[in-house]
Amino acid sequence: MGAREAGGSDLNARAWCKSALALIALLSSVPLLTGCWDRLEIEDRAVVLGISVDAIDPSEAEKEDEITHLRGSYLEPGGSMIRLGVQIAVPGRIPLGPGEGGGSGQGSSKRTVWVMDVPGYTIDDALMNLQQQLSGQLFFGHLRVIVVSESLARKGIQNLNDYLRRNSQLRRMAWMMVTKGKALDLMKSAPELERVPTLYLMSTMDSAVRMGKFPTNYVGMYWSRASKKGQEGFLPYVEMKKEQNIELKGMAYFKKDRMVGVTKPFEIATYMVIKGLNPAGYRAFVRLGNPERTVMVYATSRKSKINVDIRNGLPHFDVNIFTELNLEEKVSNELTVNRSSLLREVGKQNEKALLSSVESLIEQTKQAHSDIFGFGEYVRAMKPGYWRTHVKSKEAWQEMYPRITVDFHIHSRIRRIGMKAR
Repeated sequence: MGAREAGGSDLNARAWCKSALALIALLSSVPLLTGCWDRLEIEDRAVVLGISVDAIDPSEAEKEDEITHLRGSYLEPGGSMIRLGVQIAVPGRIPLGPGEGGGSGQGSSKRTVWVMDVPGYTIDDALMNLQQQLSGQLFFGHLRVIVVSESLARKGIQNLNDYLRRNSQLRRMAWMMVTKGKALDLMKSAPELERVPTLYLMSTMDSAVRMGKFPTNYVGMYWSRASKKGQEGFLPYVEMKKEQNIELKGMAYFKKDRMVGVTKPFEIATYMVIKGLNPAGYRAFVRLGNPERTVMVYATSRKSKINVDIRNGLPHFDVNIFTELNLEEKVSNELTVNRSSLLREVGKQNEKALLSSVESLIEQTKQAHSDIFGFGEYVRAMKPGYWRTHVKSKEAWQEMYPRITVDFHIHSRIRRIGMKAR
């Protein structure tokens, strides 16, 4: 009996010790619980939906308030200045459901966003000037569109990229675009299709991707491409029309962080052909001899394969492209398209036209030393020894890119010509 009692007391002591240790551990963790000490109520936030950045003359310094420095002191910075514009959501005015959307109905005349603009020497300087005029704290968690003027993009947007990349609130799925003219004008636009201008810009680019008018290129993807040693970044190039809508005018391509050129709208399709990107959303005319024998074709799908080899000490690329086409329309009523020989001729003529287009775009980017296709990344992946020995850096590839050779092998096939009821 004595042994049993001793064993039972030992078990009770062990259970008590375990309970005590668990309680001590629980109490010790209480000071480590942070809770909501950093919470910020939504009513206290100034929710930024869109940002515009323009280059301005240094004479605008007289209009800047003395918030980050004193004018005339040795702390006053010099150099170029920017004008930062923001679209801030007006609480309670943003449509939240089908009953509140659209451009008509009760409350449609009320302003949904508040547009403000301030000068500054840097992005942070301009934001501090802006924050001085707001009661709520600036919040970028819902930022969807960043618009940069062409004049600033051609000077370089390294500081803008650096600030935005270090901002933890910024979504990597926001759109950044370059505009012809003032970027602030897009922030102040009033499109008929949307009550919120920024959402119109965002939906325009999202729709362009869905319809095959532009490759997927969110700001995070642009930064990723621009950071690679063997590739340069590009952004959509837009222009605001007199009806307050925007037109996708091409691709603005960069060398590092500086814009060096822009394509035509049709050359967006050329880029997507080289990369084999789908869906294919562009139509093209194919001429069969004289102008009356012209038809319009529509690419339904694309495929491409890029192979790299070293020839005469320089990278050589073989690009195999396959496009599948629909014959959409003919220009003349005299032309009949019910013969297989004519369809084969359409395919051959499309191959010739496409070859001329891709070679022209490659030459255009070579002159600008801007490899937006990522040929350098193929060299890094498939010929790592050559890269380590002869290239090594992004700057060296920029100098080598104009000297590479590219051969295109294009095959087009007419898939269908439509249906006709008899």
